[in-house]
Amino acid sequence: MIVSIIGVGLLGGSFALVLREKYPNMKFVGVDLSEVNQKIALAKGIVDEILPLEEALRVAELNVLATPVDTIVHLLPVLLDGLPEGATVMDLGSTKELICRAADAHPRRAQFVAVHPMAGTENSGPGAAFGELLPGKNVIICDREKSRPDSLALVEALLRDIGMKIHYMTPTEHDLHLAYVSHLSHISSFALGLTVLEKEADEKAIFDMASTGFSSTVRLAKSSPQMWAPIFDQNKTNVSKALADYIEFLKRFKDAIDNEDLDASLRFMSRANDIGRILGGIEKK
Repeated sequence: MIVSIIGVGLLGGSFALVLREKYPNMKFVGVDLSEVNQKIALAKGIVDEILPLEEALRVAELNVLATPVDTIVHLLPVLLDGLPEGATVMDLGSTKELICRAADAHPRRAQFVAVHPMAGTENSGPGAAFGELLPGKNVIICDREKSRPDSLALVEALLRDIGMKIHYMTPTEHDLHLAYVSHLSHISSFALGLTVLEKEADEKAIFDMASTGFSSTVRLAKSSPQMWAPIFDQNKTNVSKALADYIEFLKRFKDAIDNEDLDASLRFMSRANDIGRILGGIEKK
């Protein structure tokens, strides 16, 4: 089986590496505009060769679209246009409504499977890819009933074989939930990083004083702007609502501190401690 990785970065590269470990005879071809990414992907053994998009589509049974989400929306119809009858396209995008809408408008929609692995790091590019990123993680498939049975079965089998836990959602449900549990956390981290950088001109002081708590909270601020800006834009309605809810709690917390209302501060933090129950449930799944 030949798999094409279109956009050889963290997710696409990690998917290829773990598949290669599971299926040693599987062949991987890469499609990427960056010559640097091409060289790294070849050197790390993520792909066996680099091909132009048109040629990759001709030879691959499965095409993995792992570019930023704005590029996915534009590229998906092009891929479906050139896709052989027996082949499948899956994406790894972090938003789903616009991507699925683009697929729905195409006569070959059934050859597409909408996928979002709930995994990542603050690093990007093929140099950051590693085979342990995806096993054990949750993965969401959207609009599975719109994919033809053999395409869906192929993608599901590969995801299960590499140890991922499959969940099913509509694109609307996906984008709403992700606004709160993923997109908001990235915005919070970017904002925290900017706040500290604006107030602390002495970078050495930041380094000397930063605790592990600060480092873990602000870690996501190192994420790729080129990847995240399109995500926020595509999911802007849900992200804006999540931000409004978050800002309201920040204002209430600030009021409690300004008013020296220790009881209110304690109530806020005690309620927030309940997040441990949710995180515990996620870890057990």
